[in-house]
Parts: sequence; C-alpha cells; structure tokens
Amino acid sequence: MWRDALLVAGKDLRIEARSKVGLGQVVPFALVVVLLFGLALGPAAGRGSVLSLAAPGLYWVAVLLATVLAVQRSFAIEALDGASDGLKLSGLDPAGIFVGKAAAVCGQLLALEVVLAGAVALLYDRHLAGGLLLVASCVAATVGLVSVGTIYGVVSSGTRQRETLLPLLFFPMVAPILLAATKAWDAALAGTPGRGAGWLDVLAVFAVAYLAMGTVAFGPLLEDA
Repeated sequence: MWRDALLVAGKDLRIEARSKVGLGQVVPFALVVVLLFGLALGPAAGRGSVLSLAAPGLYWVAVLLATVLAVQRSFAIEALDGASDGLKLSGLDPAGIFVGKAAAVCGQLLALEVVLAGAVALLYDRHLAGGLLLVASCVAATVGLVSVGTIYGVVSSGTRQRETLLPLLFFPMVAPILLAATKAWDAALAGTPGRGAGWLDVLAVFAVAYLAMGTVAFGPLLEDA
C-alpha cells in the first residue's frame, strides 16, 4: 500500500508542479478570500478589533474553500483521457491510491497554509503565538479535511454535477473539524495553548477516523465511480 501511495502521490505532485495550477489559481484564490474578509470587516485596530478576533475562523474558512478547489483538481486529473479507467486497471492497491491522492493534496494545502498564516498575521494584525499548537492543529485538521475530500471527491467525480455535488457533501462532514481547528487557533493566538489541547485531541480523532474510513471504503467507491 505504501509503495502504491508513493507512486500516486508522486504522479499527482509532478502534474501539479508542471501545470502550476495550485500556484497560479488556488493560492491567489485563498489570498483574495483572506483579503476580502479583511475589507468586509474593516481595518484591524489591535487585538480587540472584530477582524483580529475573527482571524482564526476566517483563516480556516479560506483553507476550507481552497481544499474544495484542490480536491476537485486532484480528480479532474483522472477524468482526462480516461485516466480513471487506467487507474482502476493498474493493479494498484485502492487503499494506496487513496493515501497517495490524499497525501498529494495534503502537501499542497500545508504549503498554502504557511502562506495564509503570513497573510493573516500581516492583514489582521495578529501575532502568531503558540507555534507548536498552530502547527499540530494545521497538520491534524488538514489530514481530516483531505481525507473527507478524497472520499467525496471520488463519489462526485463520476457525476455531471461534480462541481456542485462535492461542496454539498463535503461541508457538513467537515464542520466539526473546522470548529475544532478554529478553537485551537484561537487558544494559540491568545497565548493560552493549554486551552487548545482538548481541541487538538478532537482534531486527531477526526483525522484518524476519516483516514481509516477512506482506506477501507475507497476501493468500492472507485469501482462505482
């Protein structure tokens, strides 16, 4: 499984590196979302401003929207020239395909989150305190988001309404992840990382549960798609 996962992840990352879709579309889109939130809520005037207080939630909403784009792009690759049929006939372990595609999207999102964190610190006037909690919550939340996205990405990939079906399926399932990640970031940025430890545990549970679910269910879902 791990060998197949490395093959699939390497393939997807090489395609993205050559096409530069992530760099040219997803990153600017996420930055524009962060900027628009800032314009809508007014200028940051210290830590007590509305914009500064809402910074953790706005950050994760931007990550959520970018996740949808990244997952759709991941499965759009397989829709070209019957590549999805080739993937089914390749003999690769379905669990390995799931882990590989999820890992490729996860790597892209983690790089995006670093850029967004800098934008939030600059535009929303927030000091990025509690670095360890910030990083741990980003990793756990991203694994959970990507696992759910990959599961529903393969479900929606075989339908004509895949552009709208994926968000409808995806958003309700990741609401707990979004809430826990926002609370963890809020605790970290407030300088009280101890309050975020419980939310980090919640993120870890969801990440493991969704990752295990995808590993088991991806094979049948891929065949149906």
